[in-house]
Amino acid sequence: MVVDQKPREFTDEEIDRIFGALADATRRDILRQSMLGEQSVSGLARSYTMSFAAVQKHVAVLERALLVTKERRGREQIVHSNPAAIRRAARLLDAYEELWRARIARIGDILSEATPPPQKQQHQPRKDKDIAP
Repeated sequence: MVVDQKPREFTDEEIDRIFGALADATRRDILRQSMLGEQSVSGLARSYTMSFAAVQKHVAVLERALLVTKERRGREQIVHSNPAAIRRAARLLDAYEELWRARIARIGDILSEATPPPQKQQHQPRKDKDIAP
């Protein structure tokens, strides 16, 4: 049974974009760097063994997920993290965590109801065949 427990502030498309953006290690690193301070796309590109165009595409994915914003300064594109969107994503993950913790608690309750308590075993005298009378 699937239960829709996502916060009402997200559409399915937004959730897909957020998780899609965060699914890639390079994008997570770009996000981390932008959270430390503004970064130019060209400066970010120097950090990776990929083309400038590839880094631009990664930034565009983060931008579509609203996790970063870009600002043009002359010839440079400056990347800023979007703390409000990152907090929204954290709330989404918190909601999923609450859902799973509730499910785990229910499973524990079901198992404790289904499992009979252990019965005490009565002590039986030992019958050893090797012991002579």
